[in-house]
Amino acid sequence: MLSVGLAASLAACASWSPDGLPEEGGFDYQLGGAYPPPSGVDIVVRDSSADPEPGLYSICYVNGFQTQPGDLDFWQELPDLLLRNEAGEPVADPGWPDEFLLDTSTEDRRERIAEVLTDTIDHCAETGFDAVEFDNLDSYLRSNEALNSDDNLALALDLVALVHERGMDAAQKNTVEESERGREEVGFDFAITESCGAWSECDGYTRVYGEENVLDIEYPEDLEEAGVSFAEVCDSDAPTRTILRDLDLVPESESGHLLETC
Repeated sequence: MLSVGLAASLAACASWSPDGLPEEGGFDYQLGGAYPPPSGVDIVVRDSSADPEPGLYSICYVNGFQTQPGDLDFWQELPDLLLRNEAGEPVADPGWPDEFLLDTSTEDRRERIAEVLTDTIDHCAETGFDAVEFDNLDSYLRSNEALNSDDNLALALDLVALVHERGMDAAQKNTVEESERGREEVGFDFAITESCGAWSECDGYTRVYGEENVLDIEYPEDLEEAGVSFAEVCDSDAPTRTILRDLDLVPESESGHLLETC
């Protein structure tokens, strides 16, 4: 059950009528640095610290459930909003050790996390982004059972309401097992997934959101681990908007940049 205290947010989402993703056109995922999108790209995802691309549907990346790299000192000023282990130390994401889990376990903490993130959401709206992507909805899986999916979905409900109130769409990021609840209970408008082709999860998103409302990013490392090629992913049930990118998502001008489309 989602928190009773979030009923007002749910009501706000229920009346939302999103513009949605453009019906046609490709996309690019530029979190490692902004650069001019290639021809044929109509959707661009950039970090909240970057500017949106004029004339294109622009999605603002926000780390909704963990700290941004380098932001630990800021969150230490709000110490009870960081999830802590038995020794009282902040719990880091094992895959991204400079990101620390936020404590979504109580309604009060969720409301205060949402309040902190409101400034970033306002910035996304004021600079002209069309949508917001909230990363790490699945942080509860890395919490040693201190958090659960209800906790994170309850925070997501608040965050999506804030986005909708500012006239933007909201994207679910990963966490295929929560797609139905993300769409029906939280009110996400579309989904962004990483490596759904590598891990045979794409239909879990497209079945809920529709193929045209799912953006998929594949990475060489995950494809290699799964033993499949990008061509095989493209020939499978991957969404039409599926791209292959380098793991660091570096700009086009930097060594290691990779961008291929199905």
